Amino acid sequence: MAARHWPGAREQGIVLIEAMIGILIFSIGVLAVIAMQASAISAQSDAQYRIEASNLVDRMMGEINLNVDRSNATNLQNSLAAFSHQPNGANCDFSGTASDNAQVAAWLNDATAQLPGTSAAMQQIIVDTGNFNQVSITLCWQNSADSVPRRHTLVAYVN
Repeated sequence: MAARHWPGAREQGIVLIEAMIGILIFSIGVLAVIAMQASAISAQSDAQYRIEASNLVDRMMGEINLNVDRSNATNLQNSLAAFSHQPNGANCDFSGTASDNAQVAAWLNDATAQLPGTSAAMQQIIVDTGNFNQVSITLCWQNSADSVPRRHTLVAYVN
């Protein structure tokens, strides 16, 4: 007697394979969404630190503008010089005389409290009275994932 074959008997197991392929595609999609979310969180964190750095630098420039003596050119230059902080060095490795100005000290404390991986040695204020009273403020910080420090620099002129 001949063996009987049911219609579609050769297709048994195809539904299982299709279901496994569907689950695989869905899993890859979910992993891609998770990776994009992690990248978005990292970018948002970086943007937040850049905003904080910008606000801190703007605040320090405001302090300088408010607290210099503009009664004459010599007093202006002398009062600007008091804000100078570690004017030597480069690439967030600064050296030189630290400022003993109270506003600079408060600014440095806020910078180290608000930004990751930073110290007073990574901040710089250069006052160039020979170049139209140019003030250059550099604020550096470093996330744990960064190989080099990030920095924000503001250059302004005080008159």
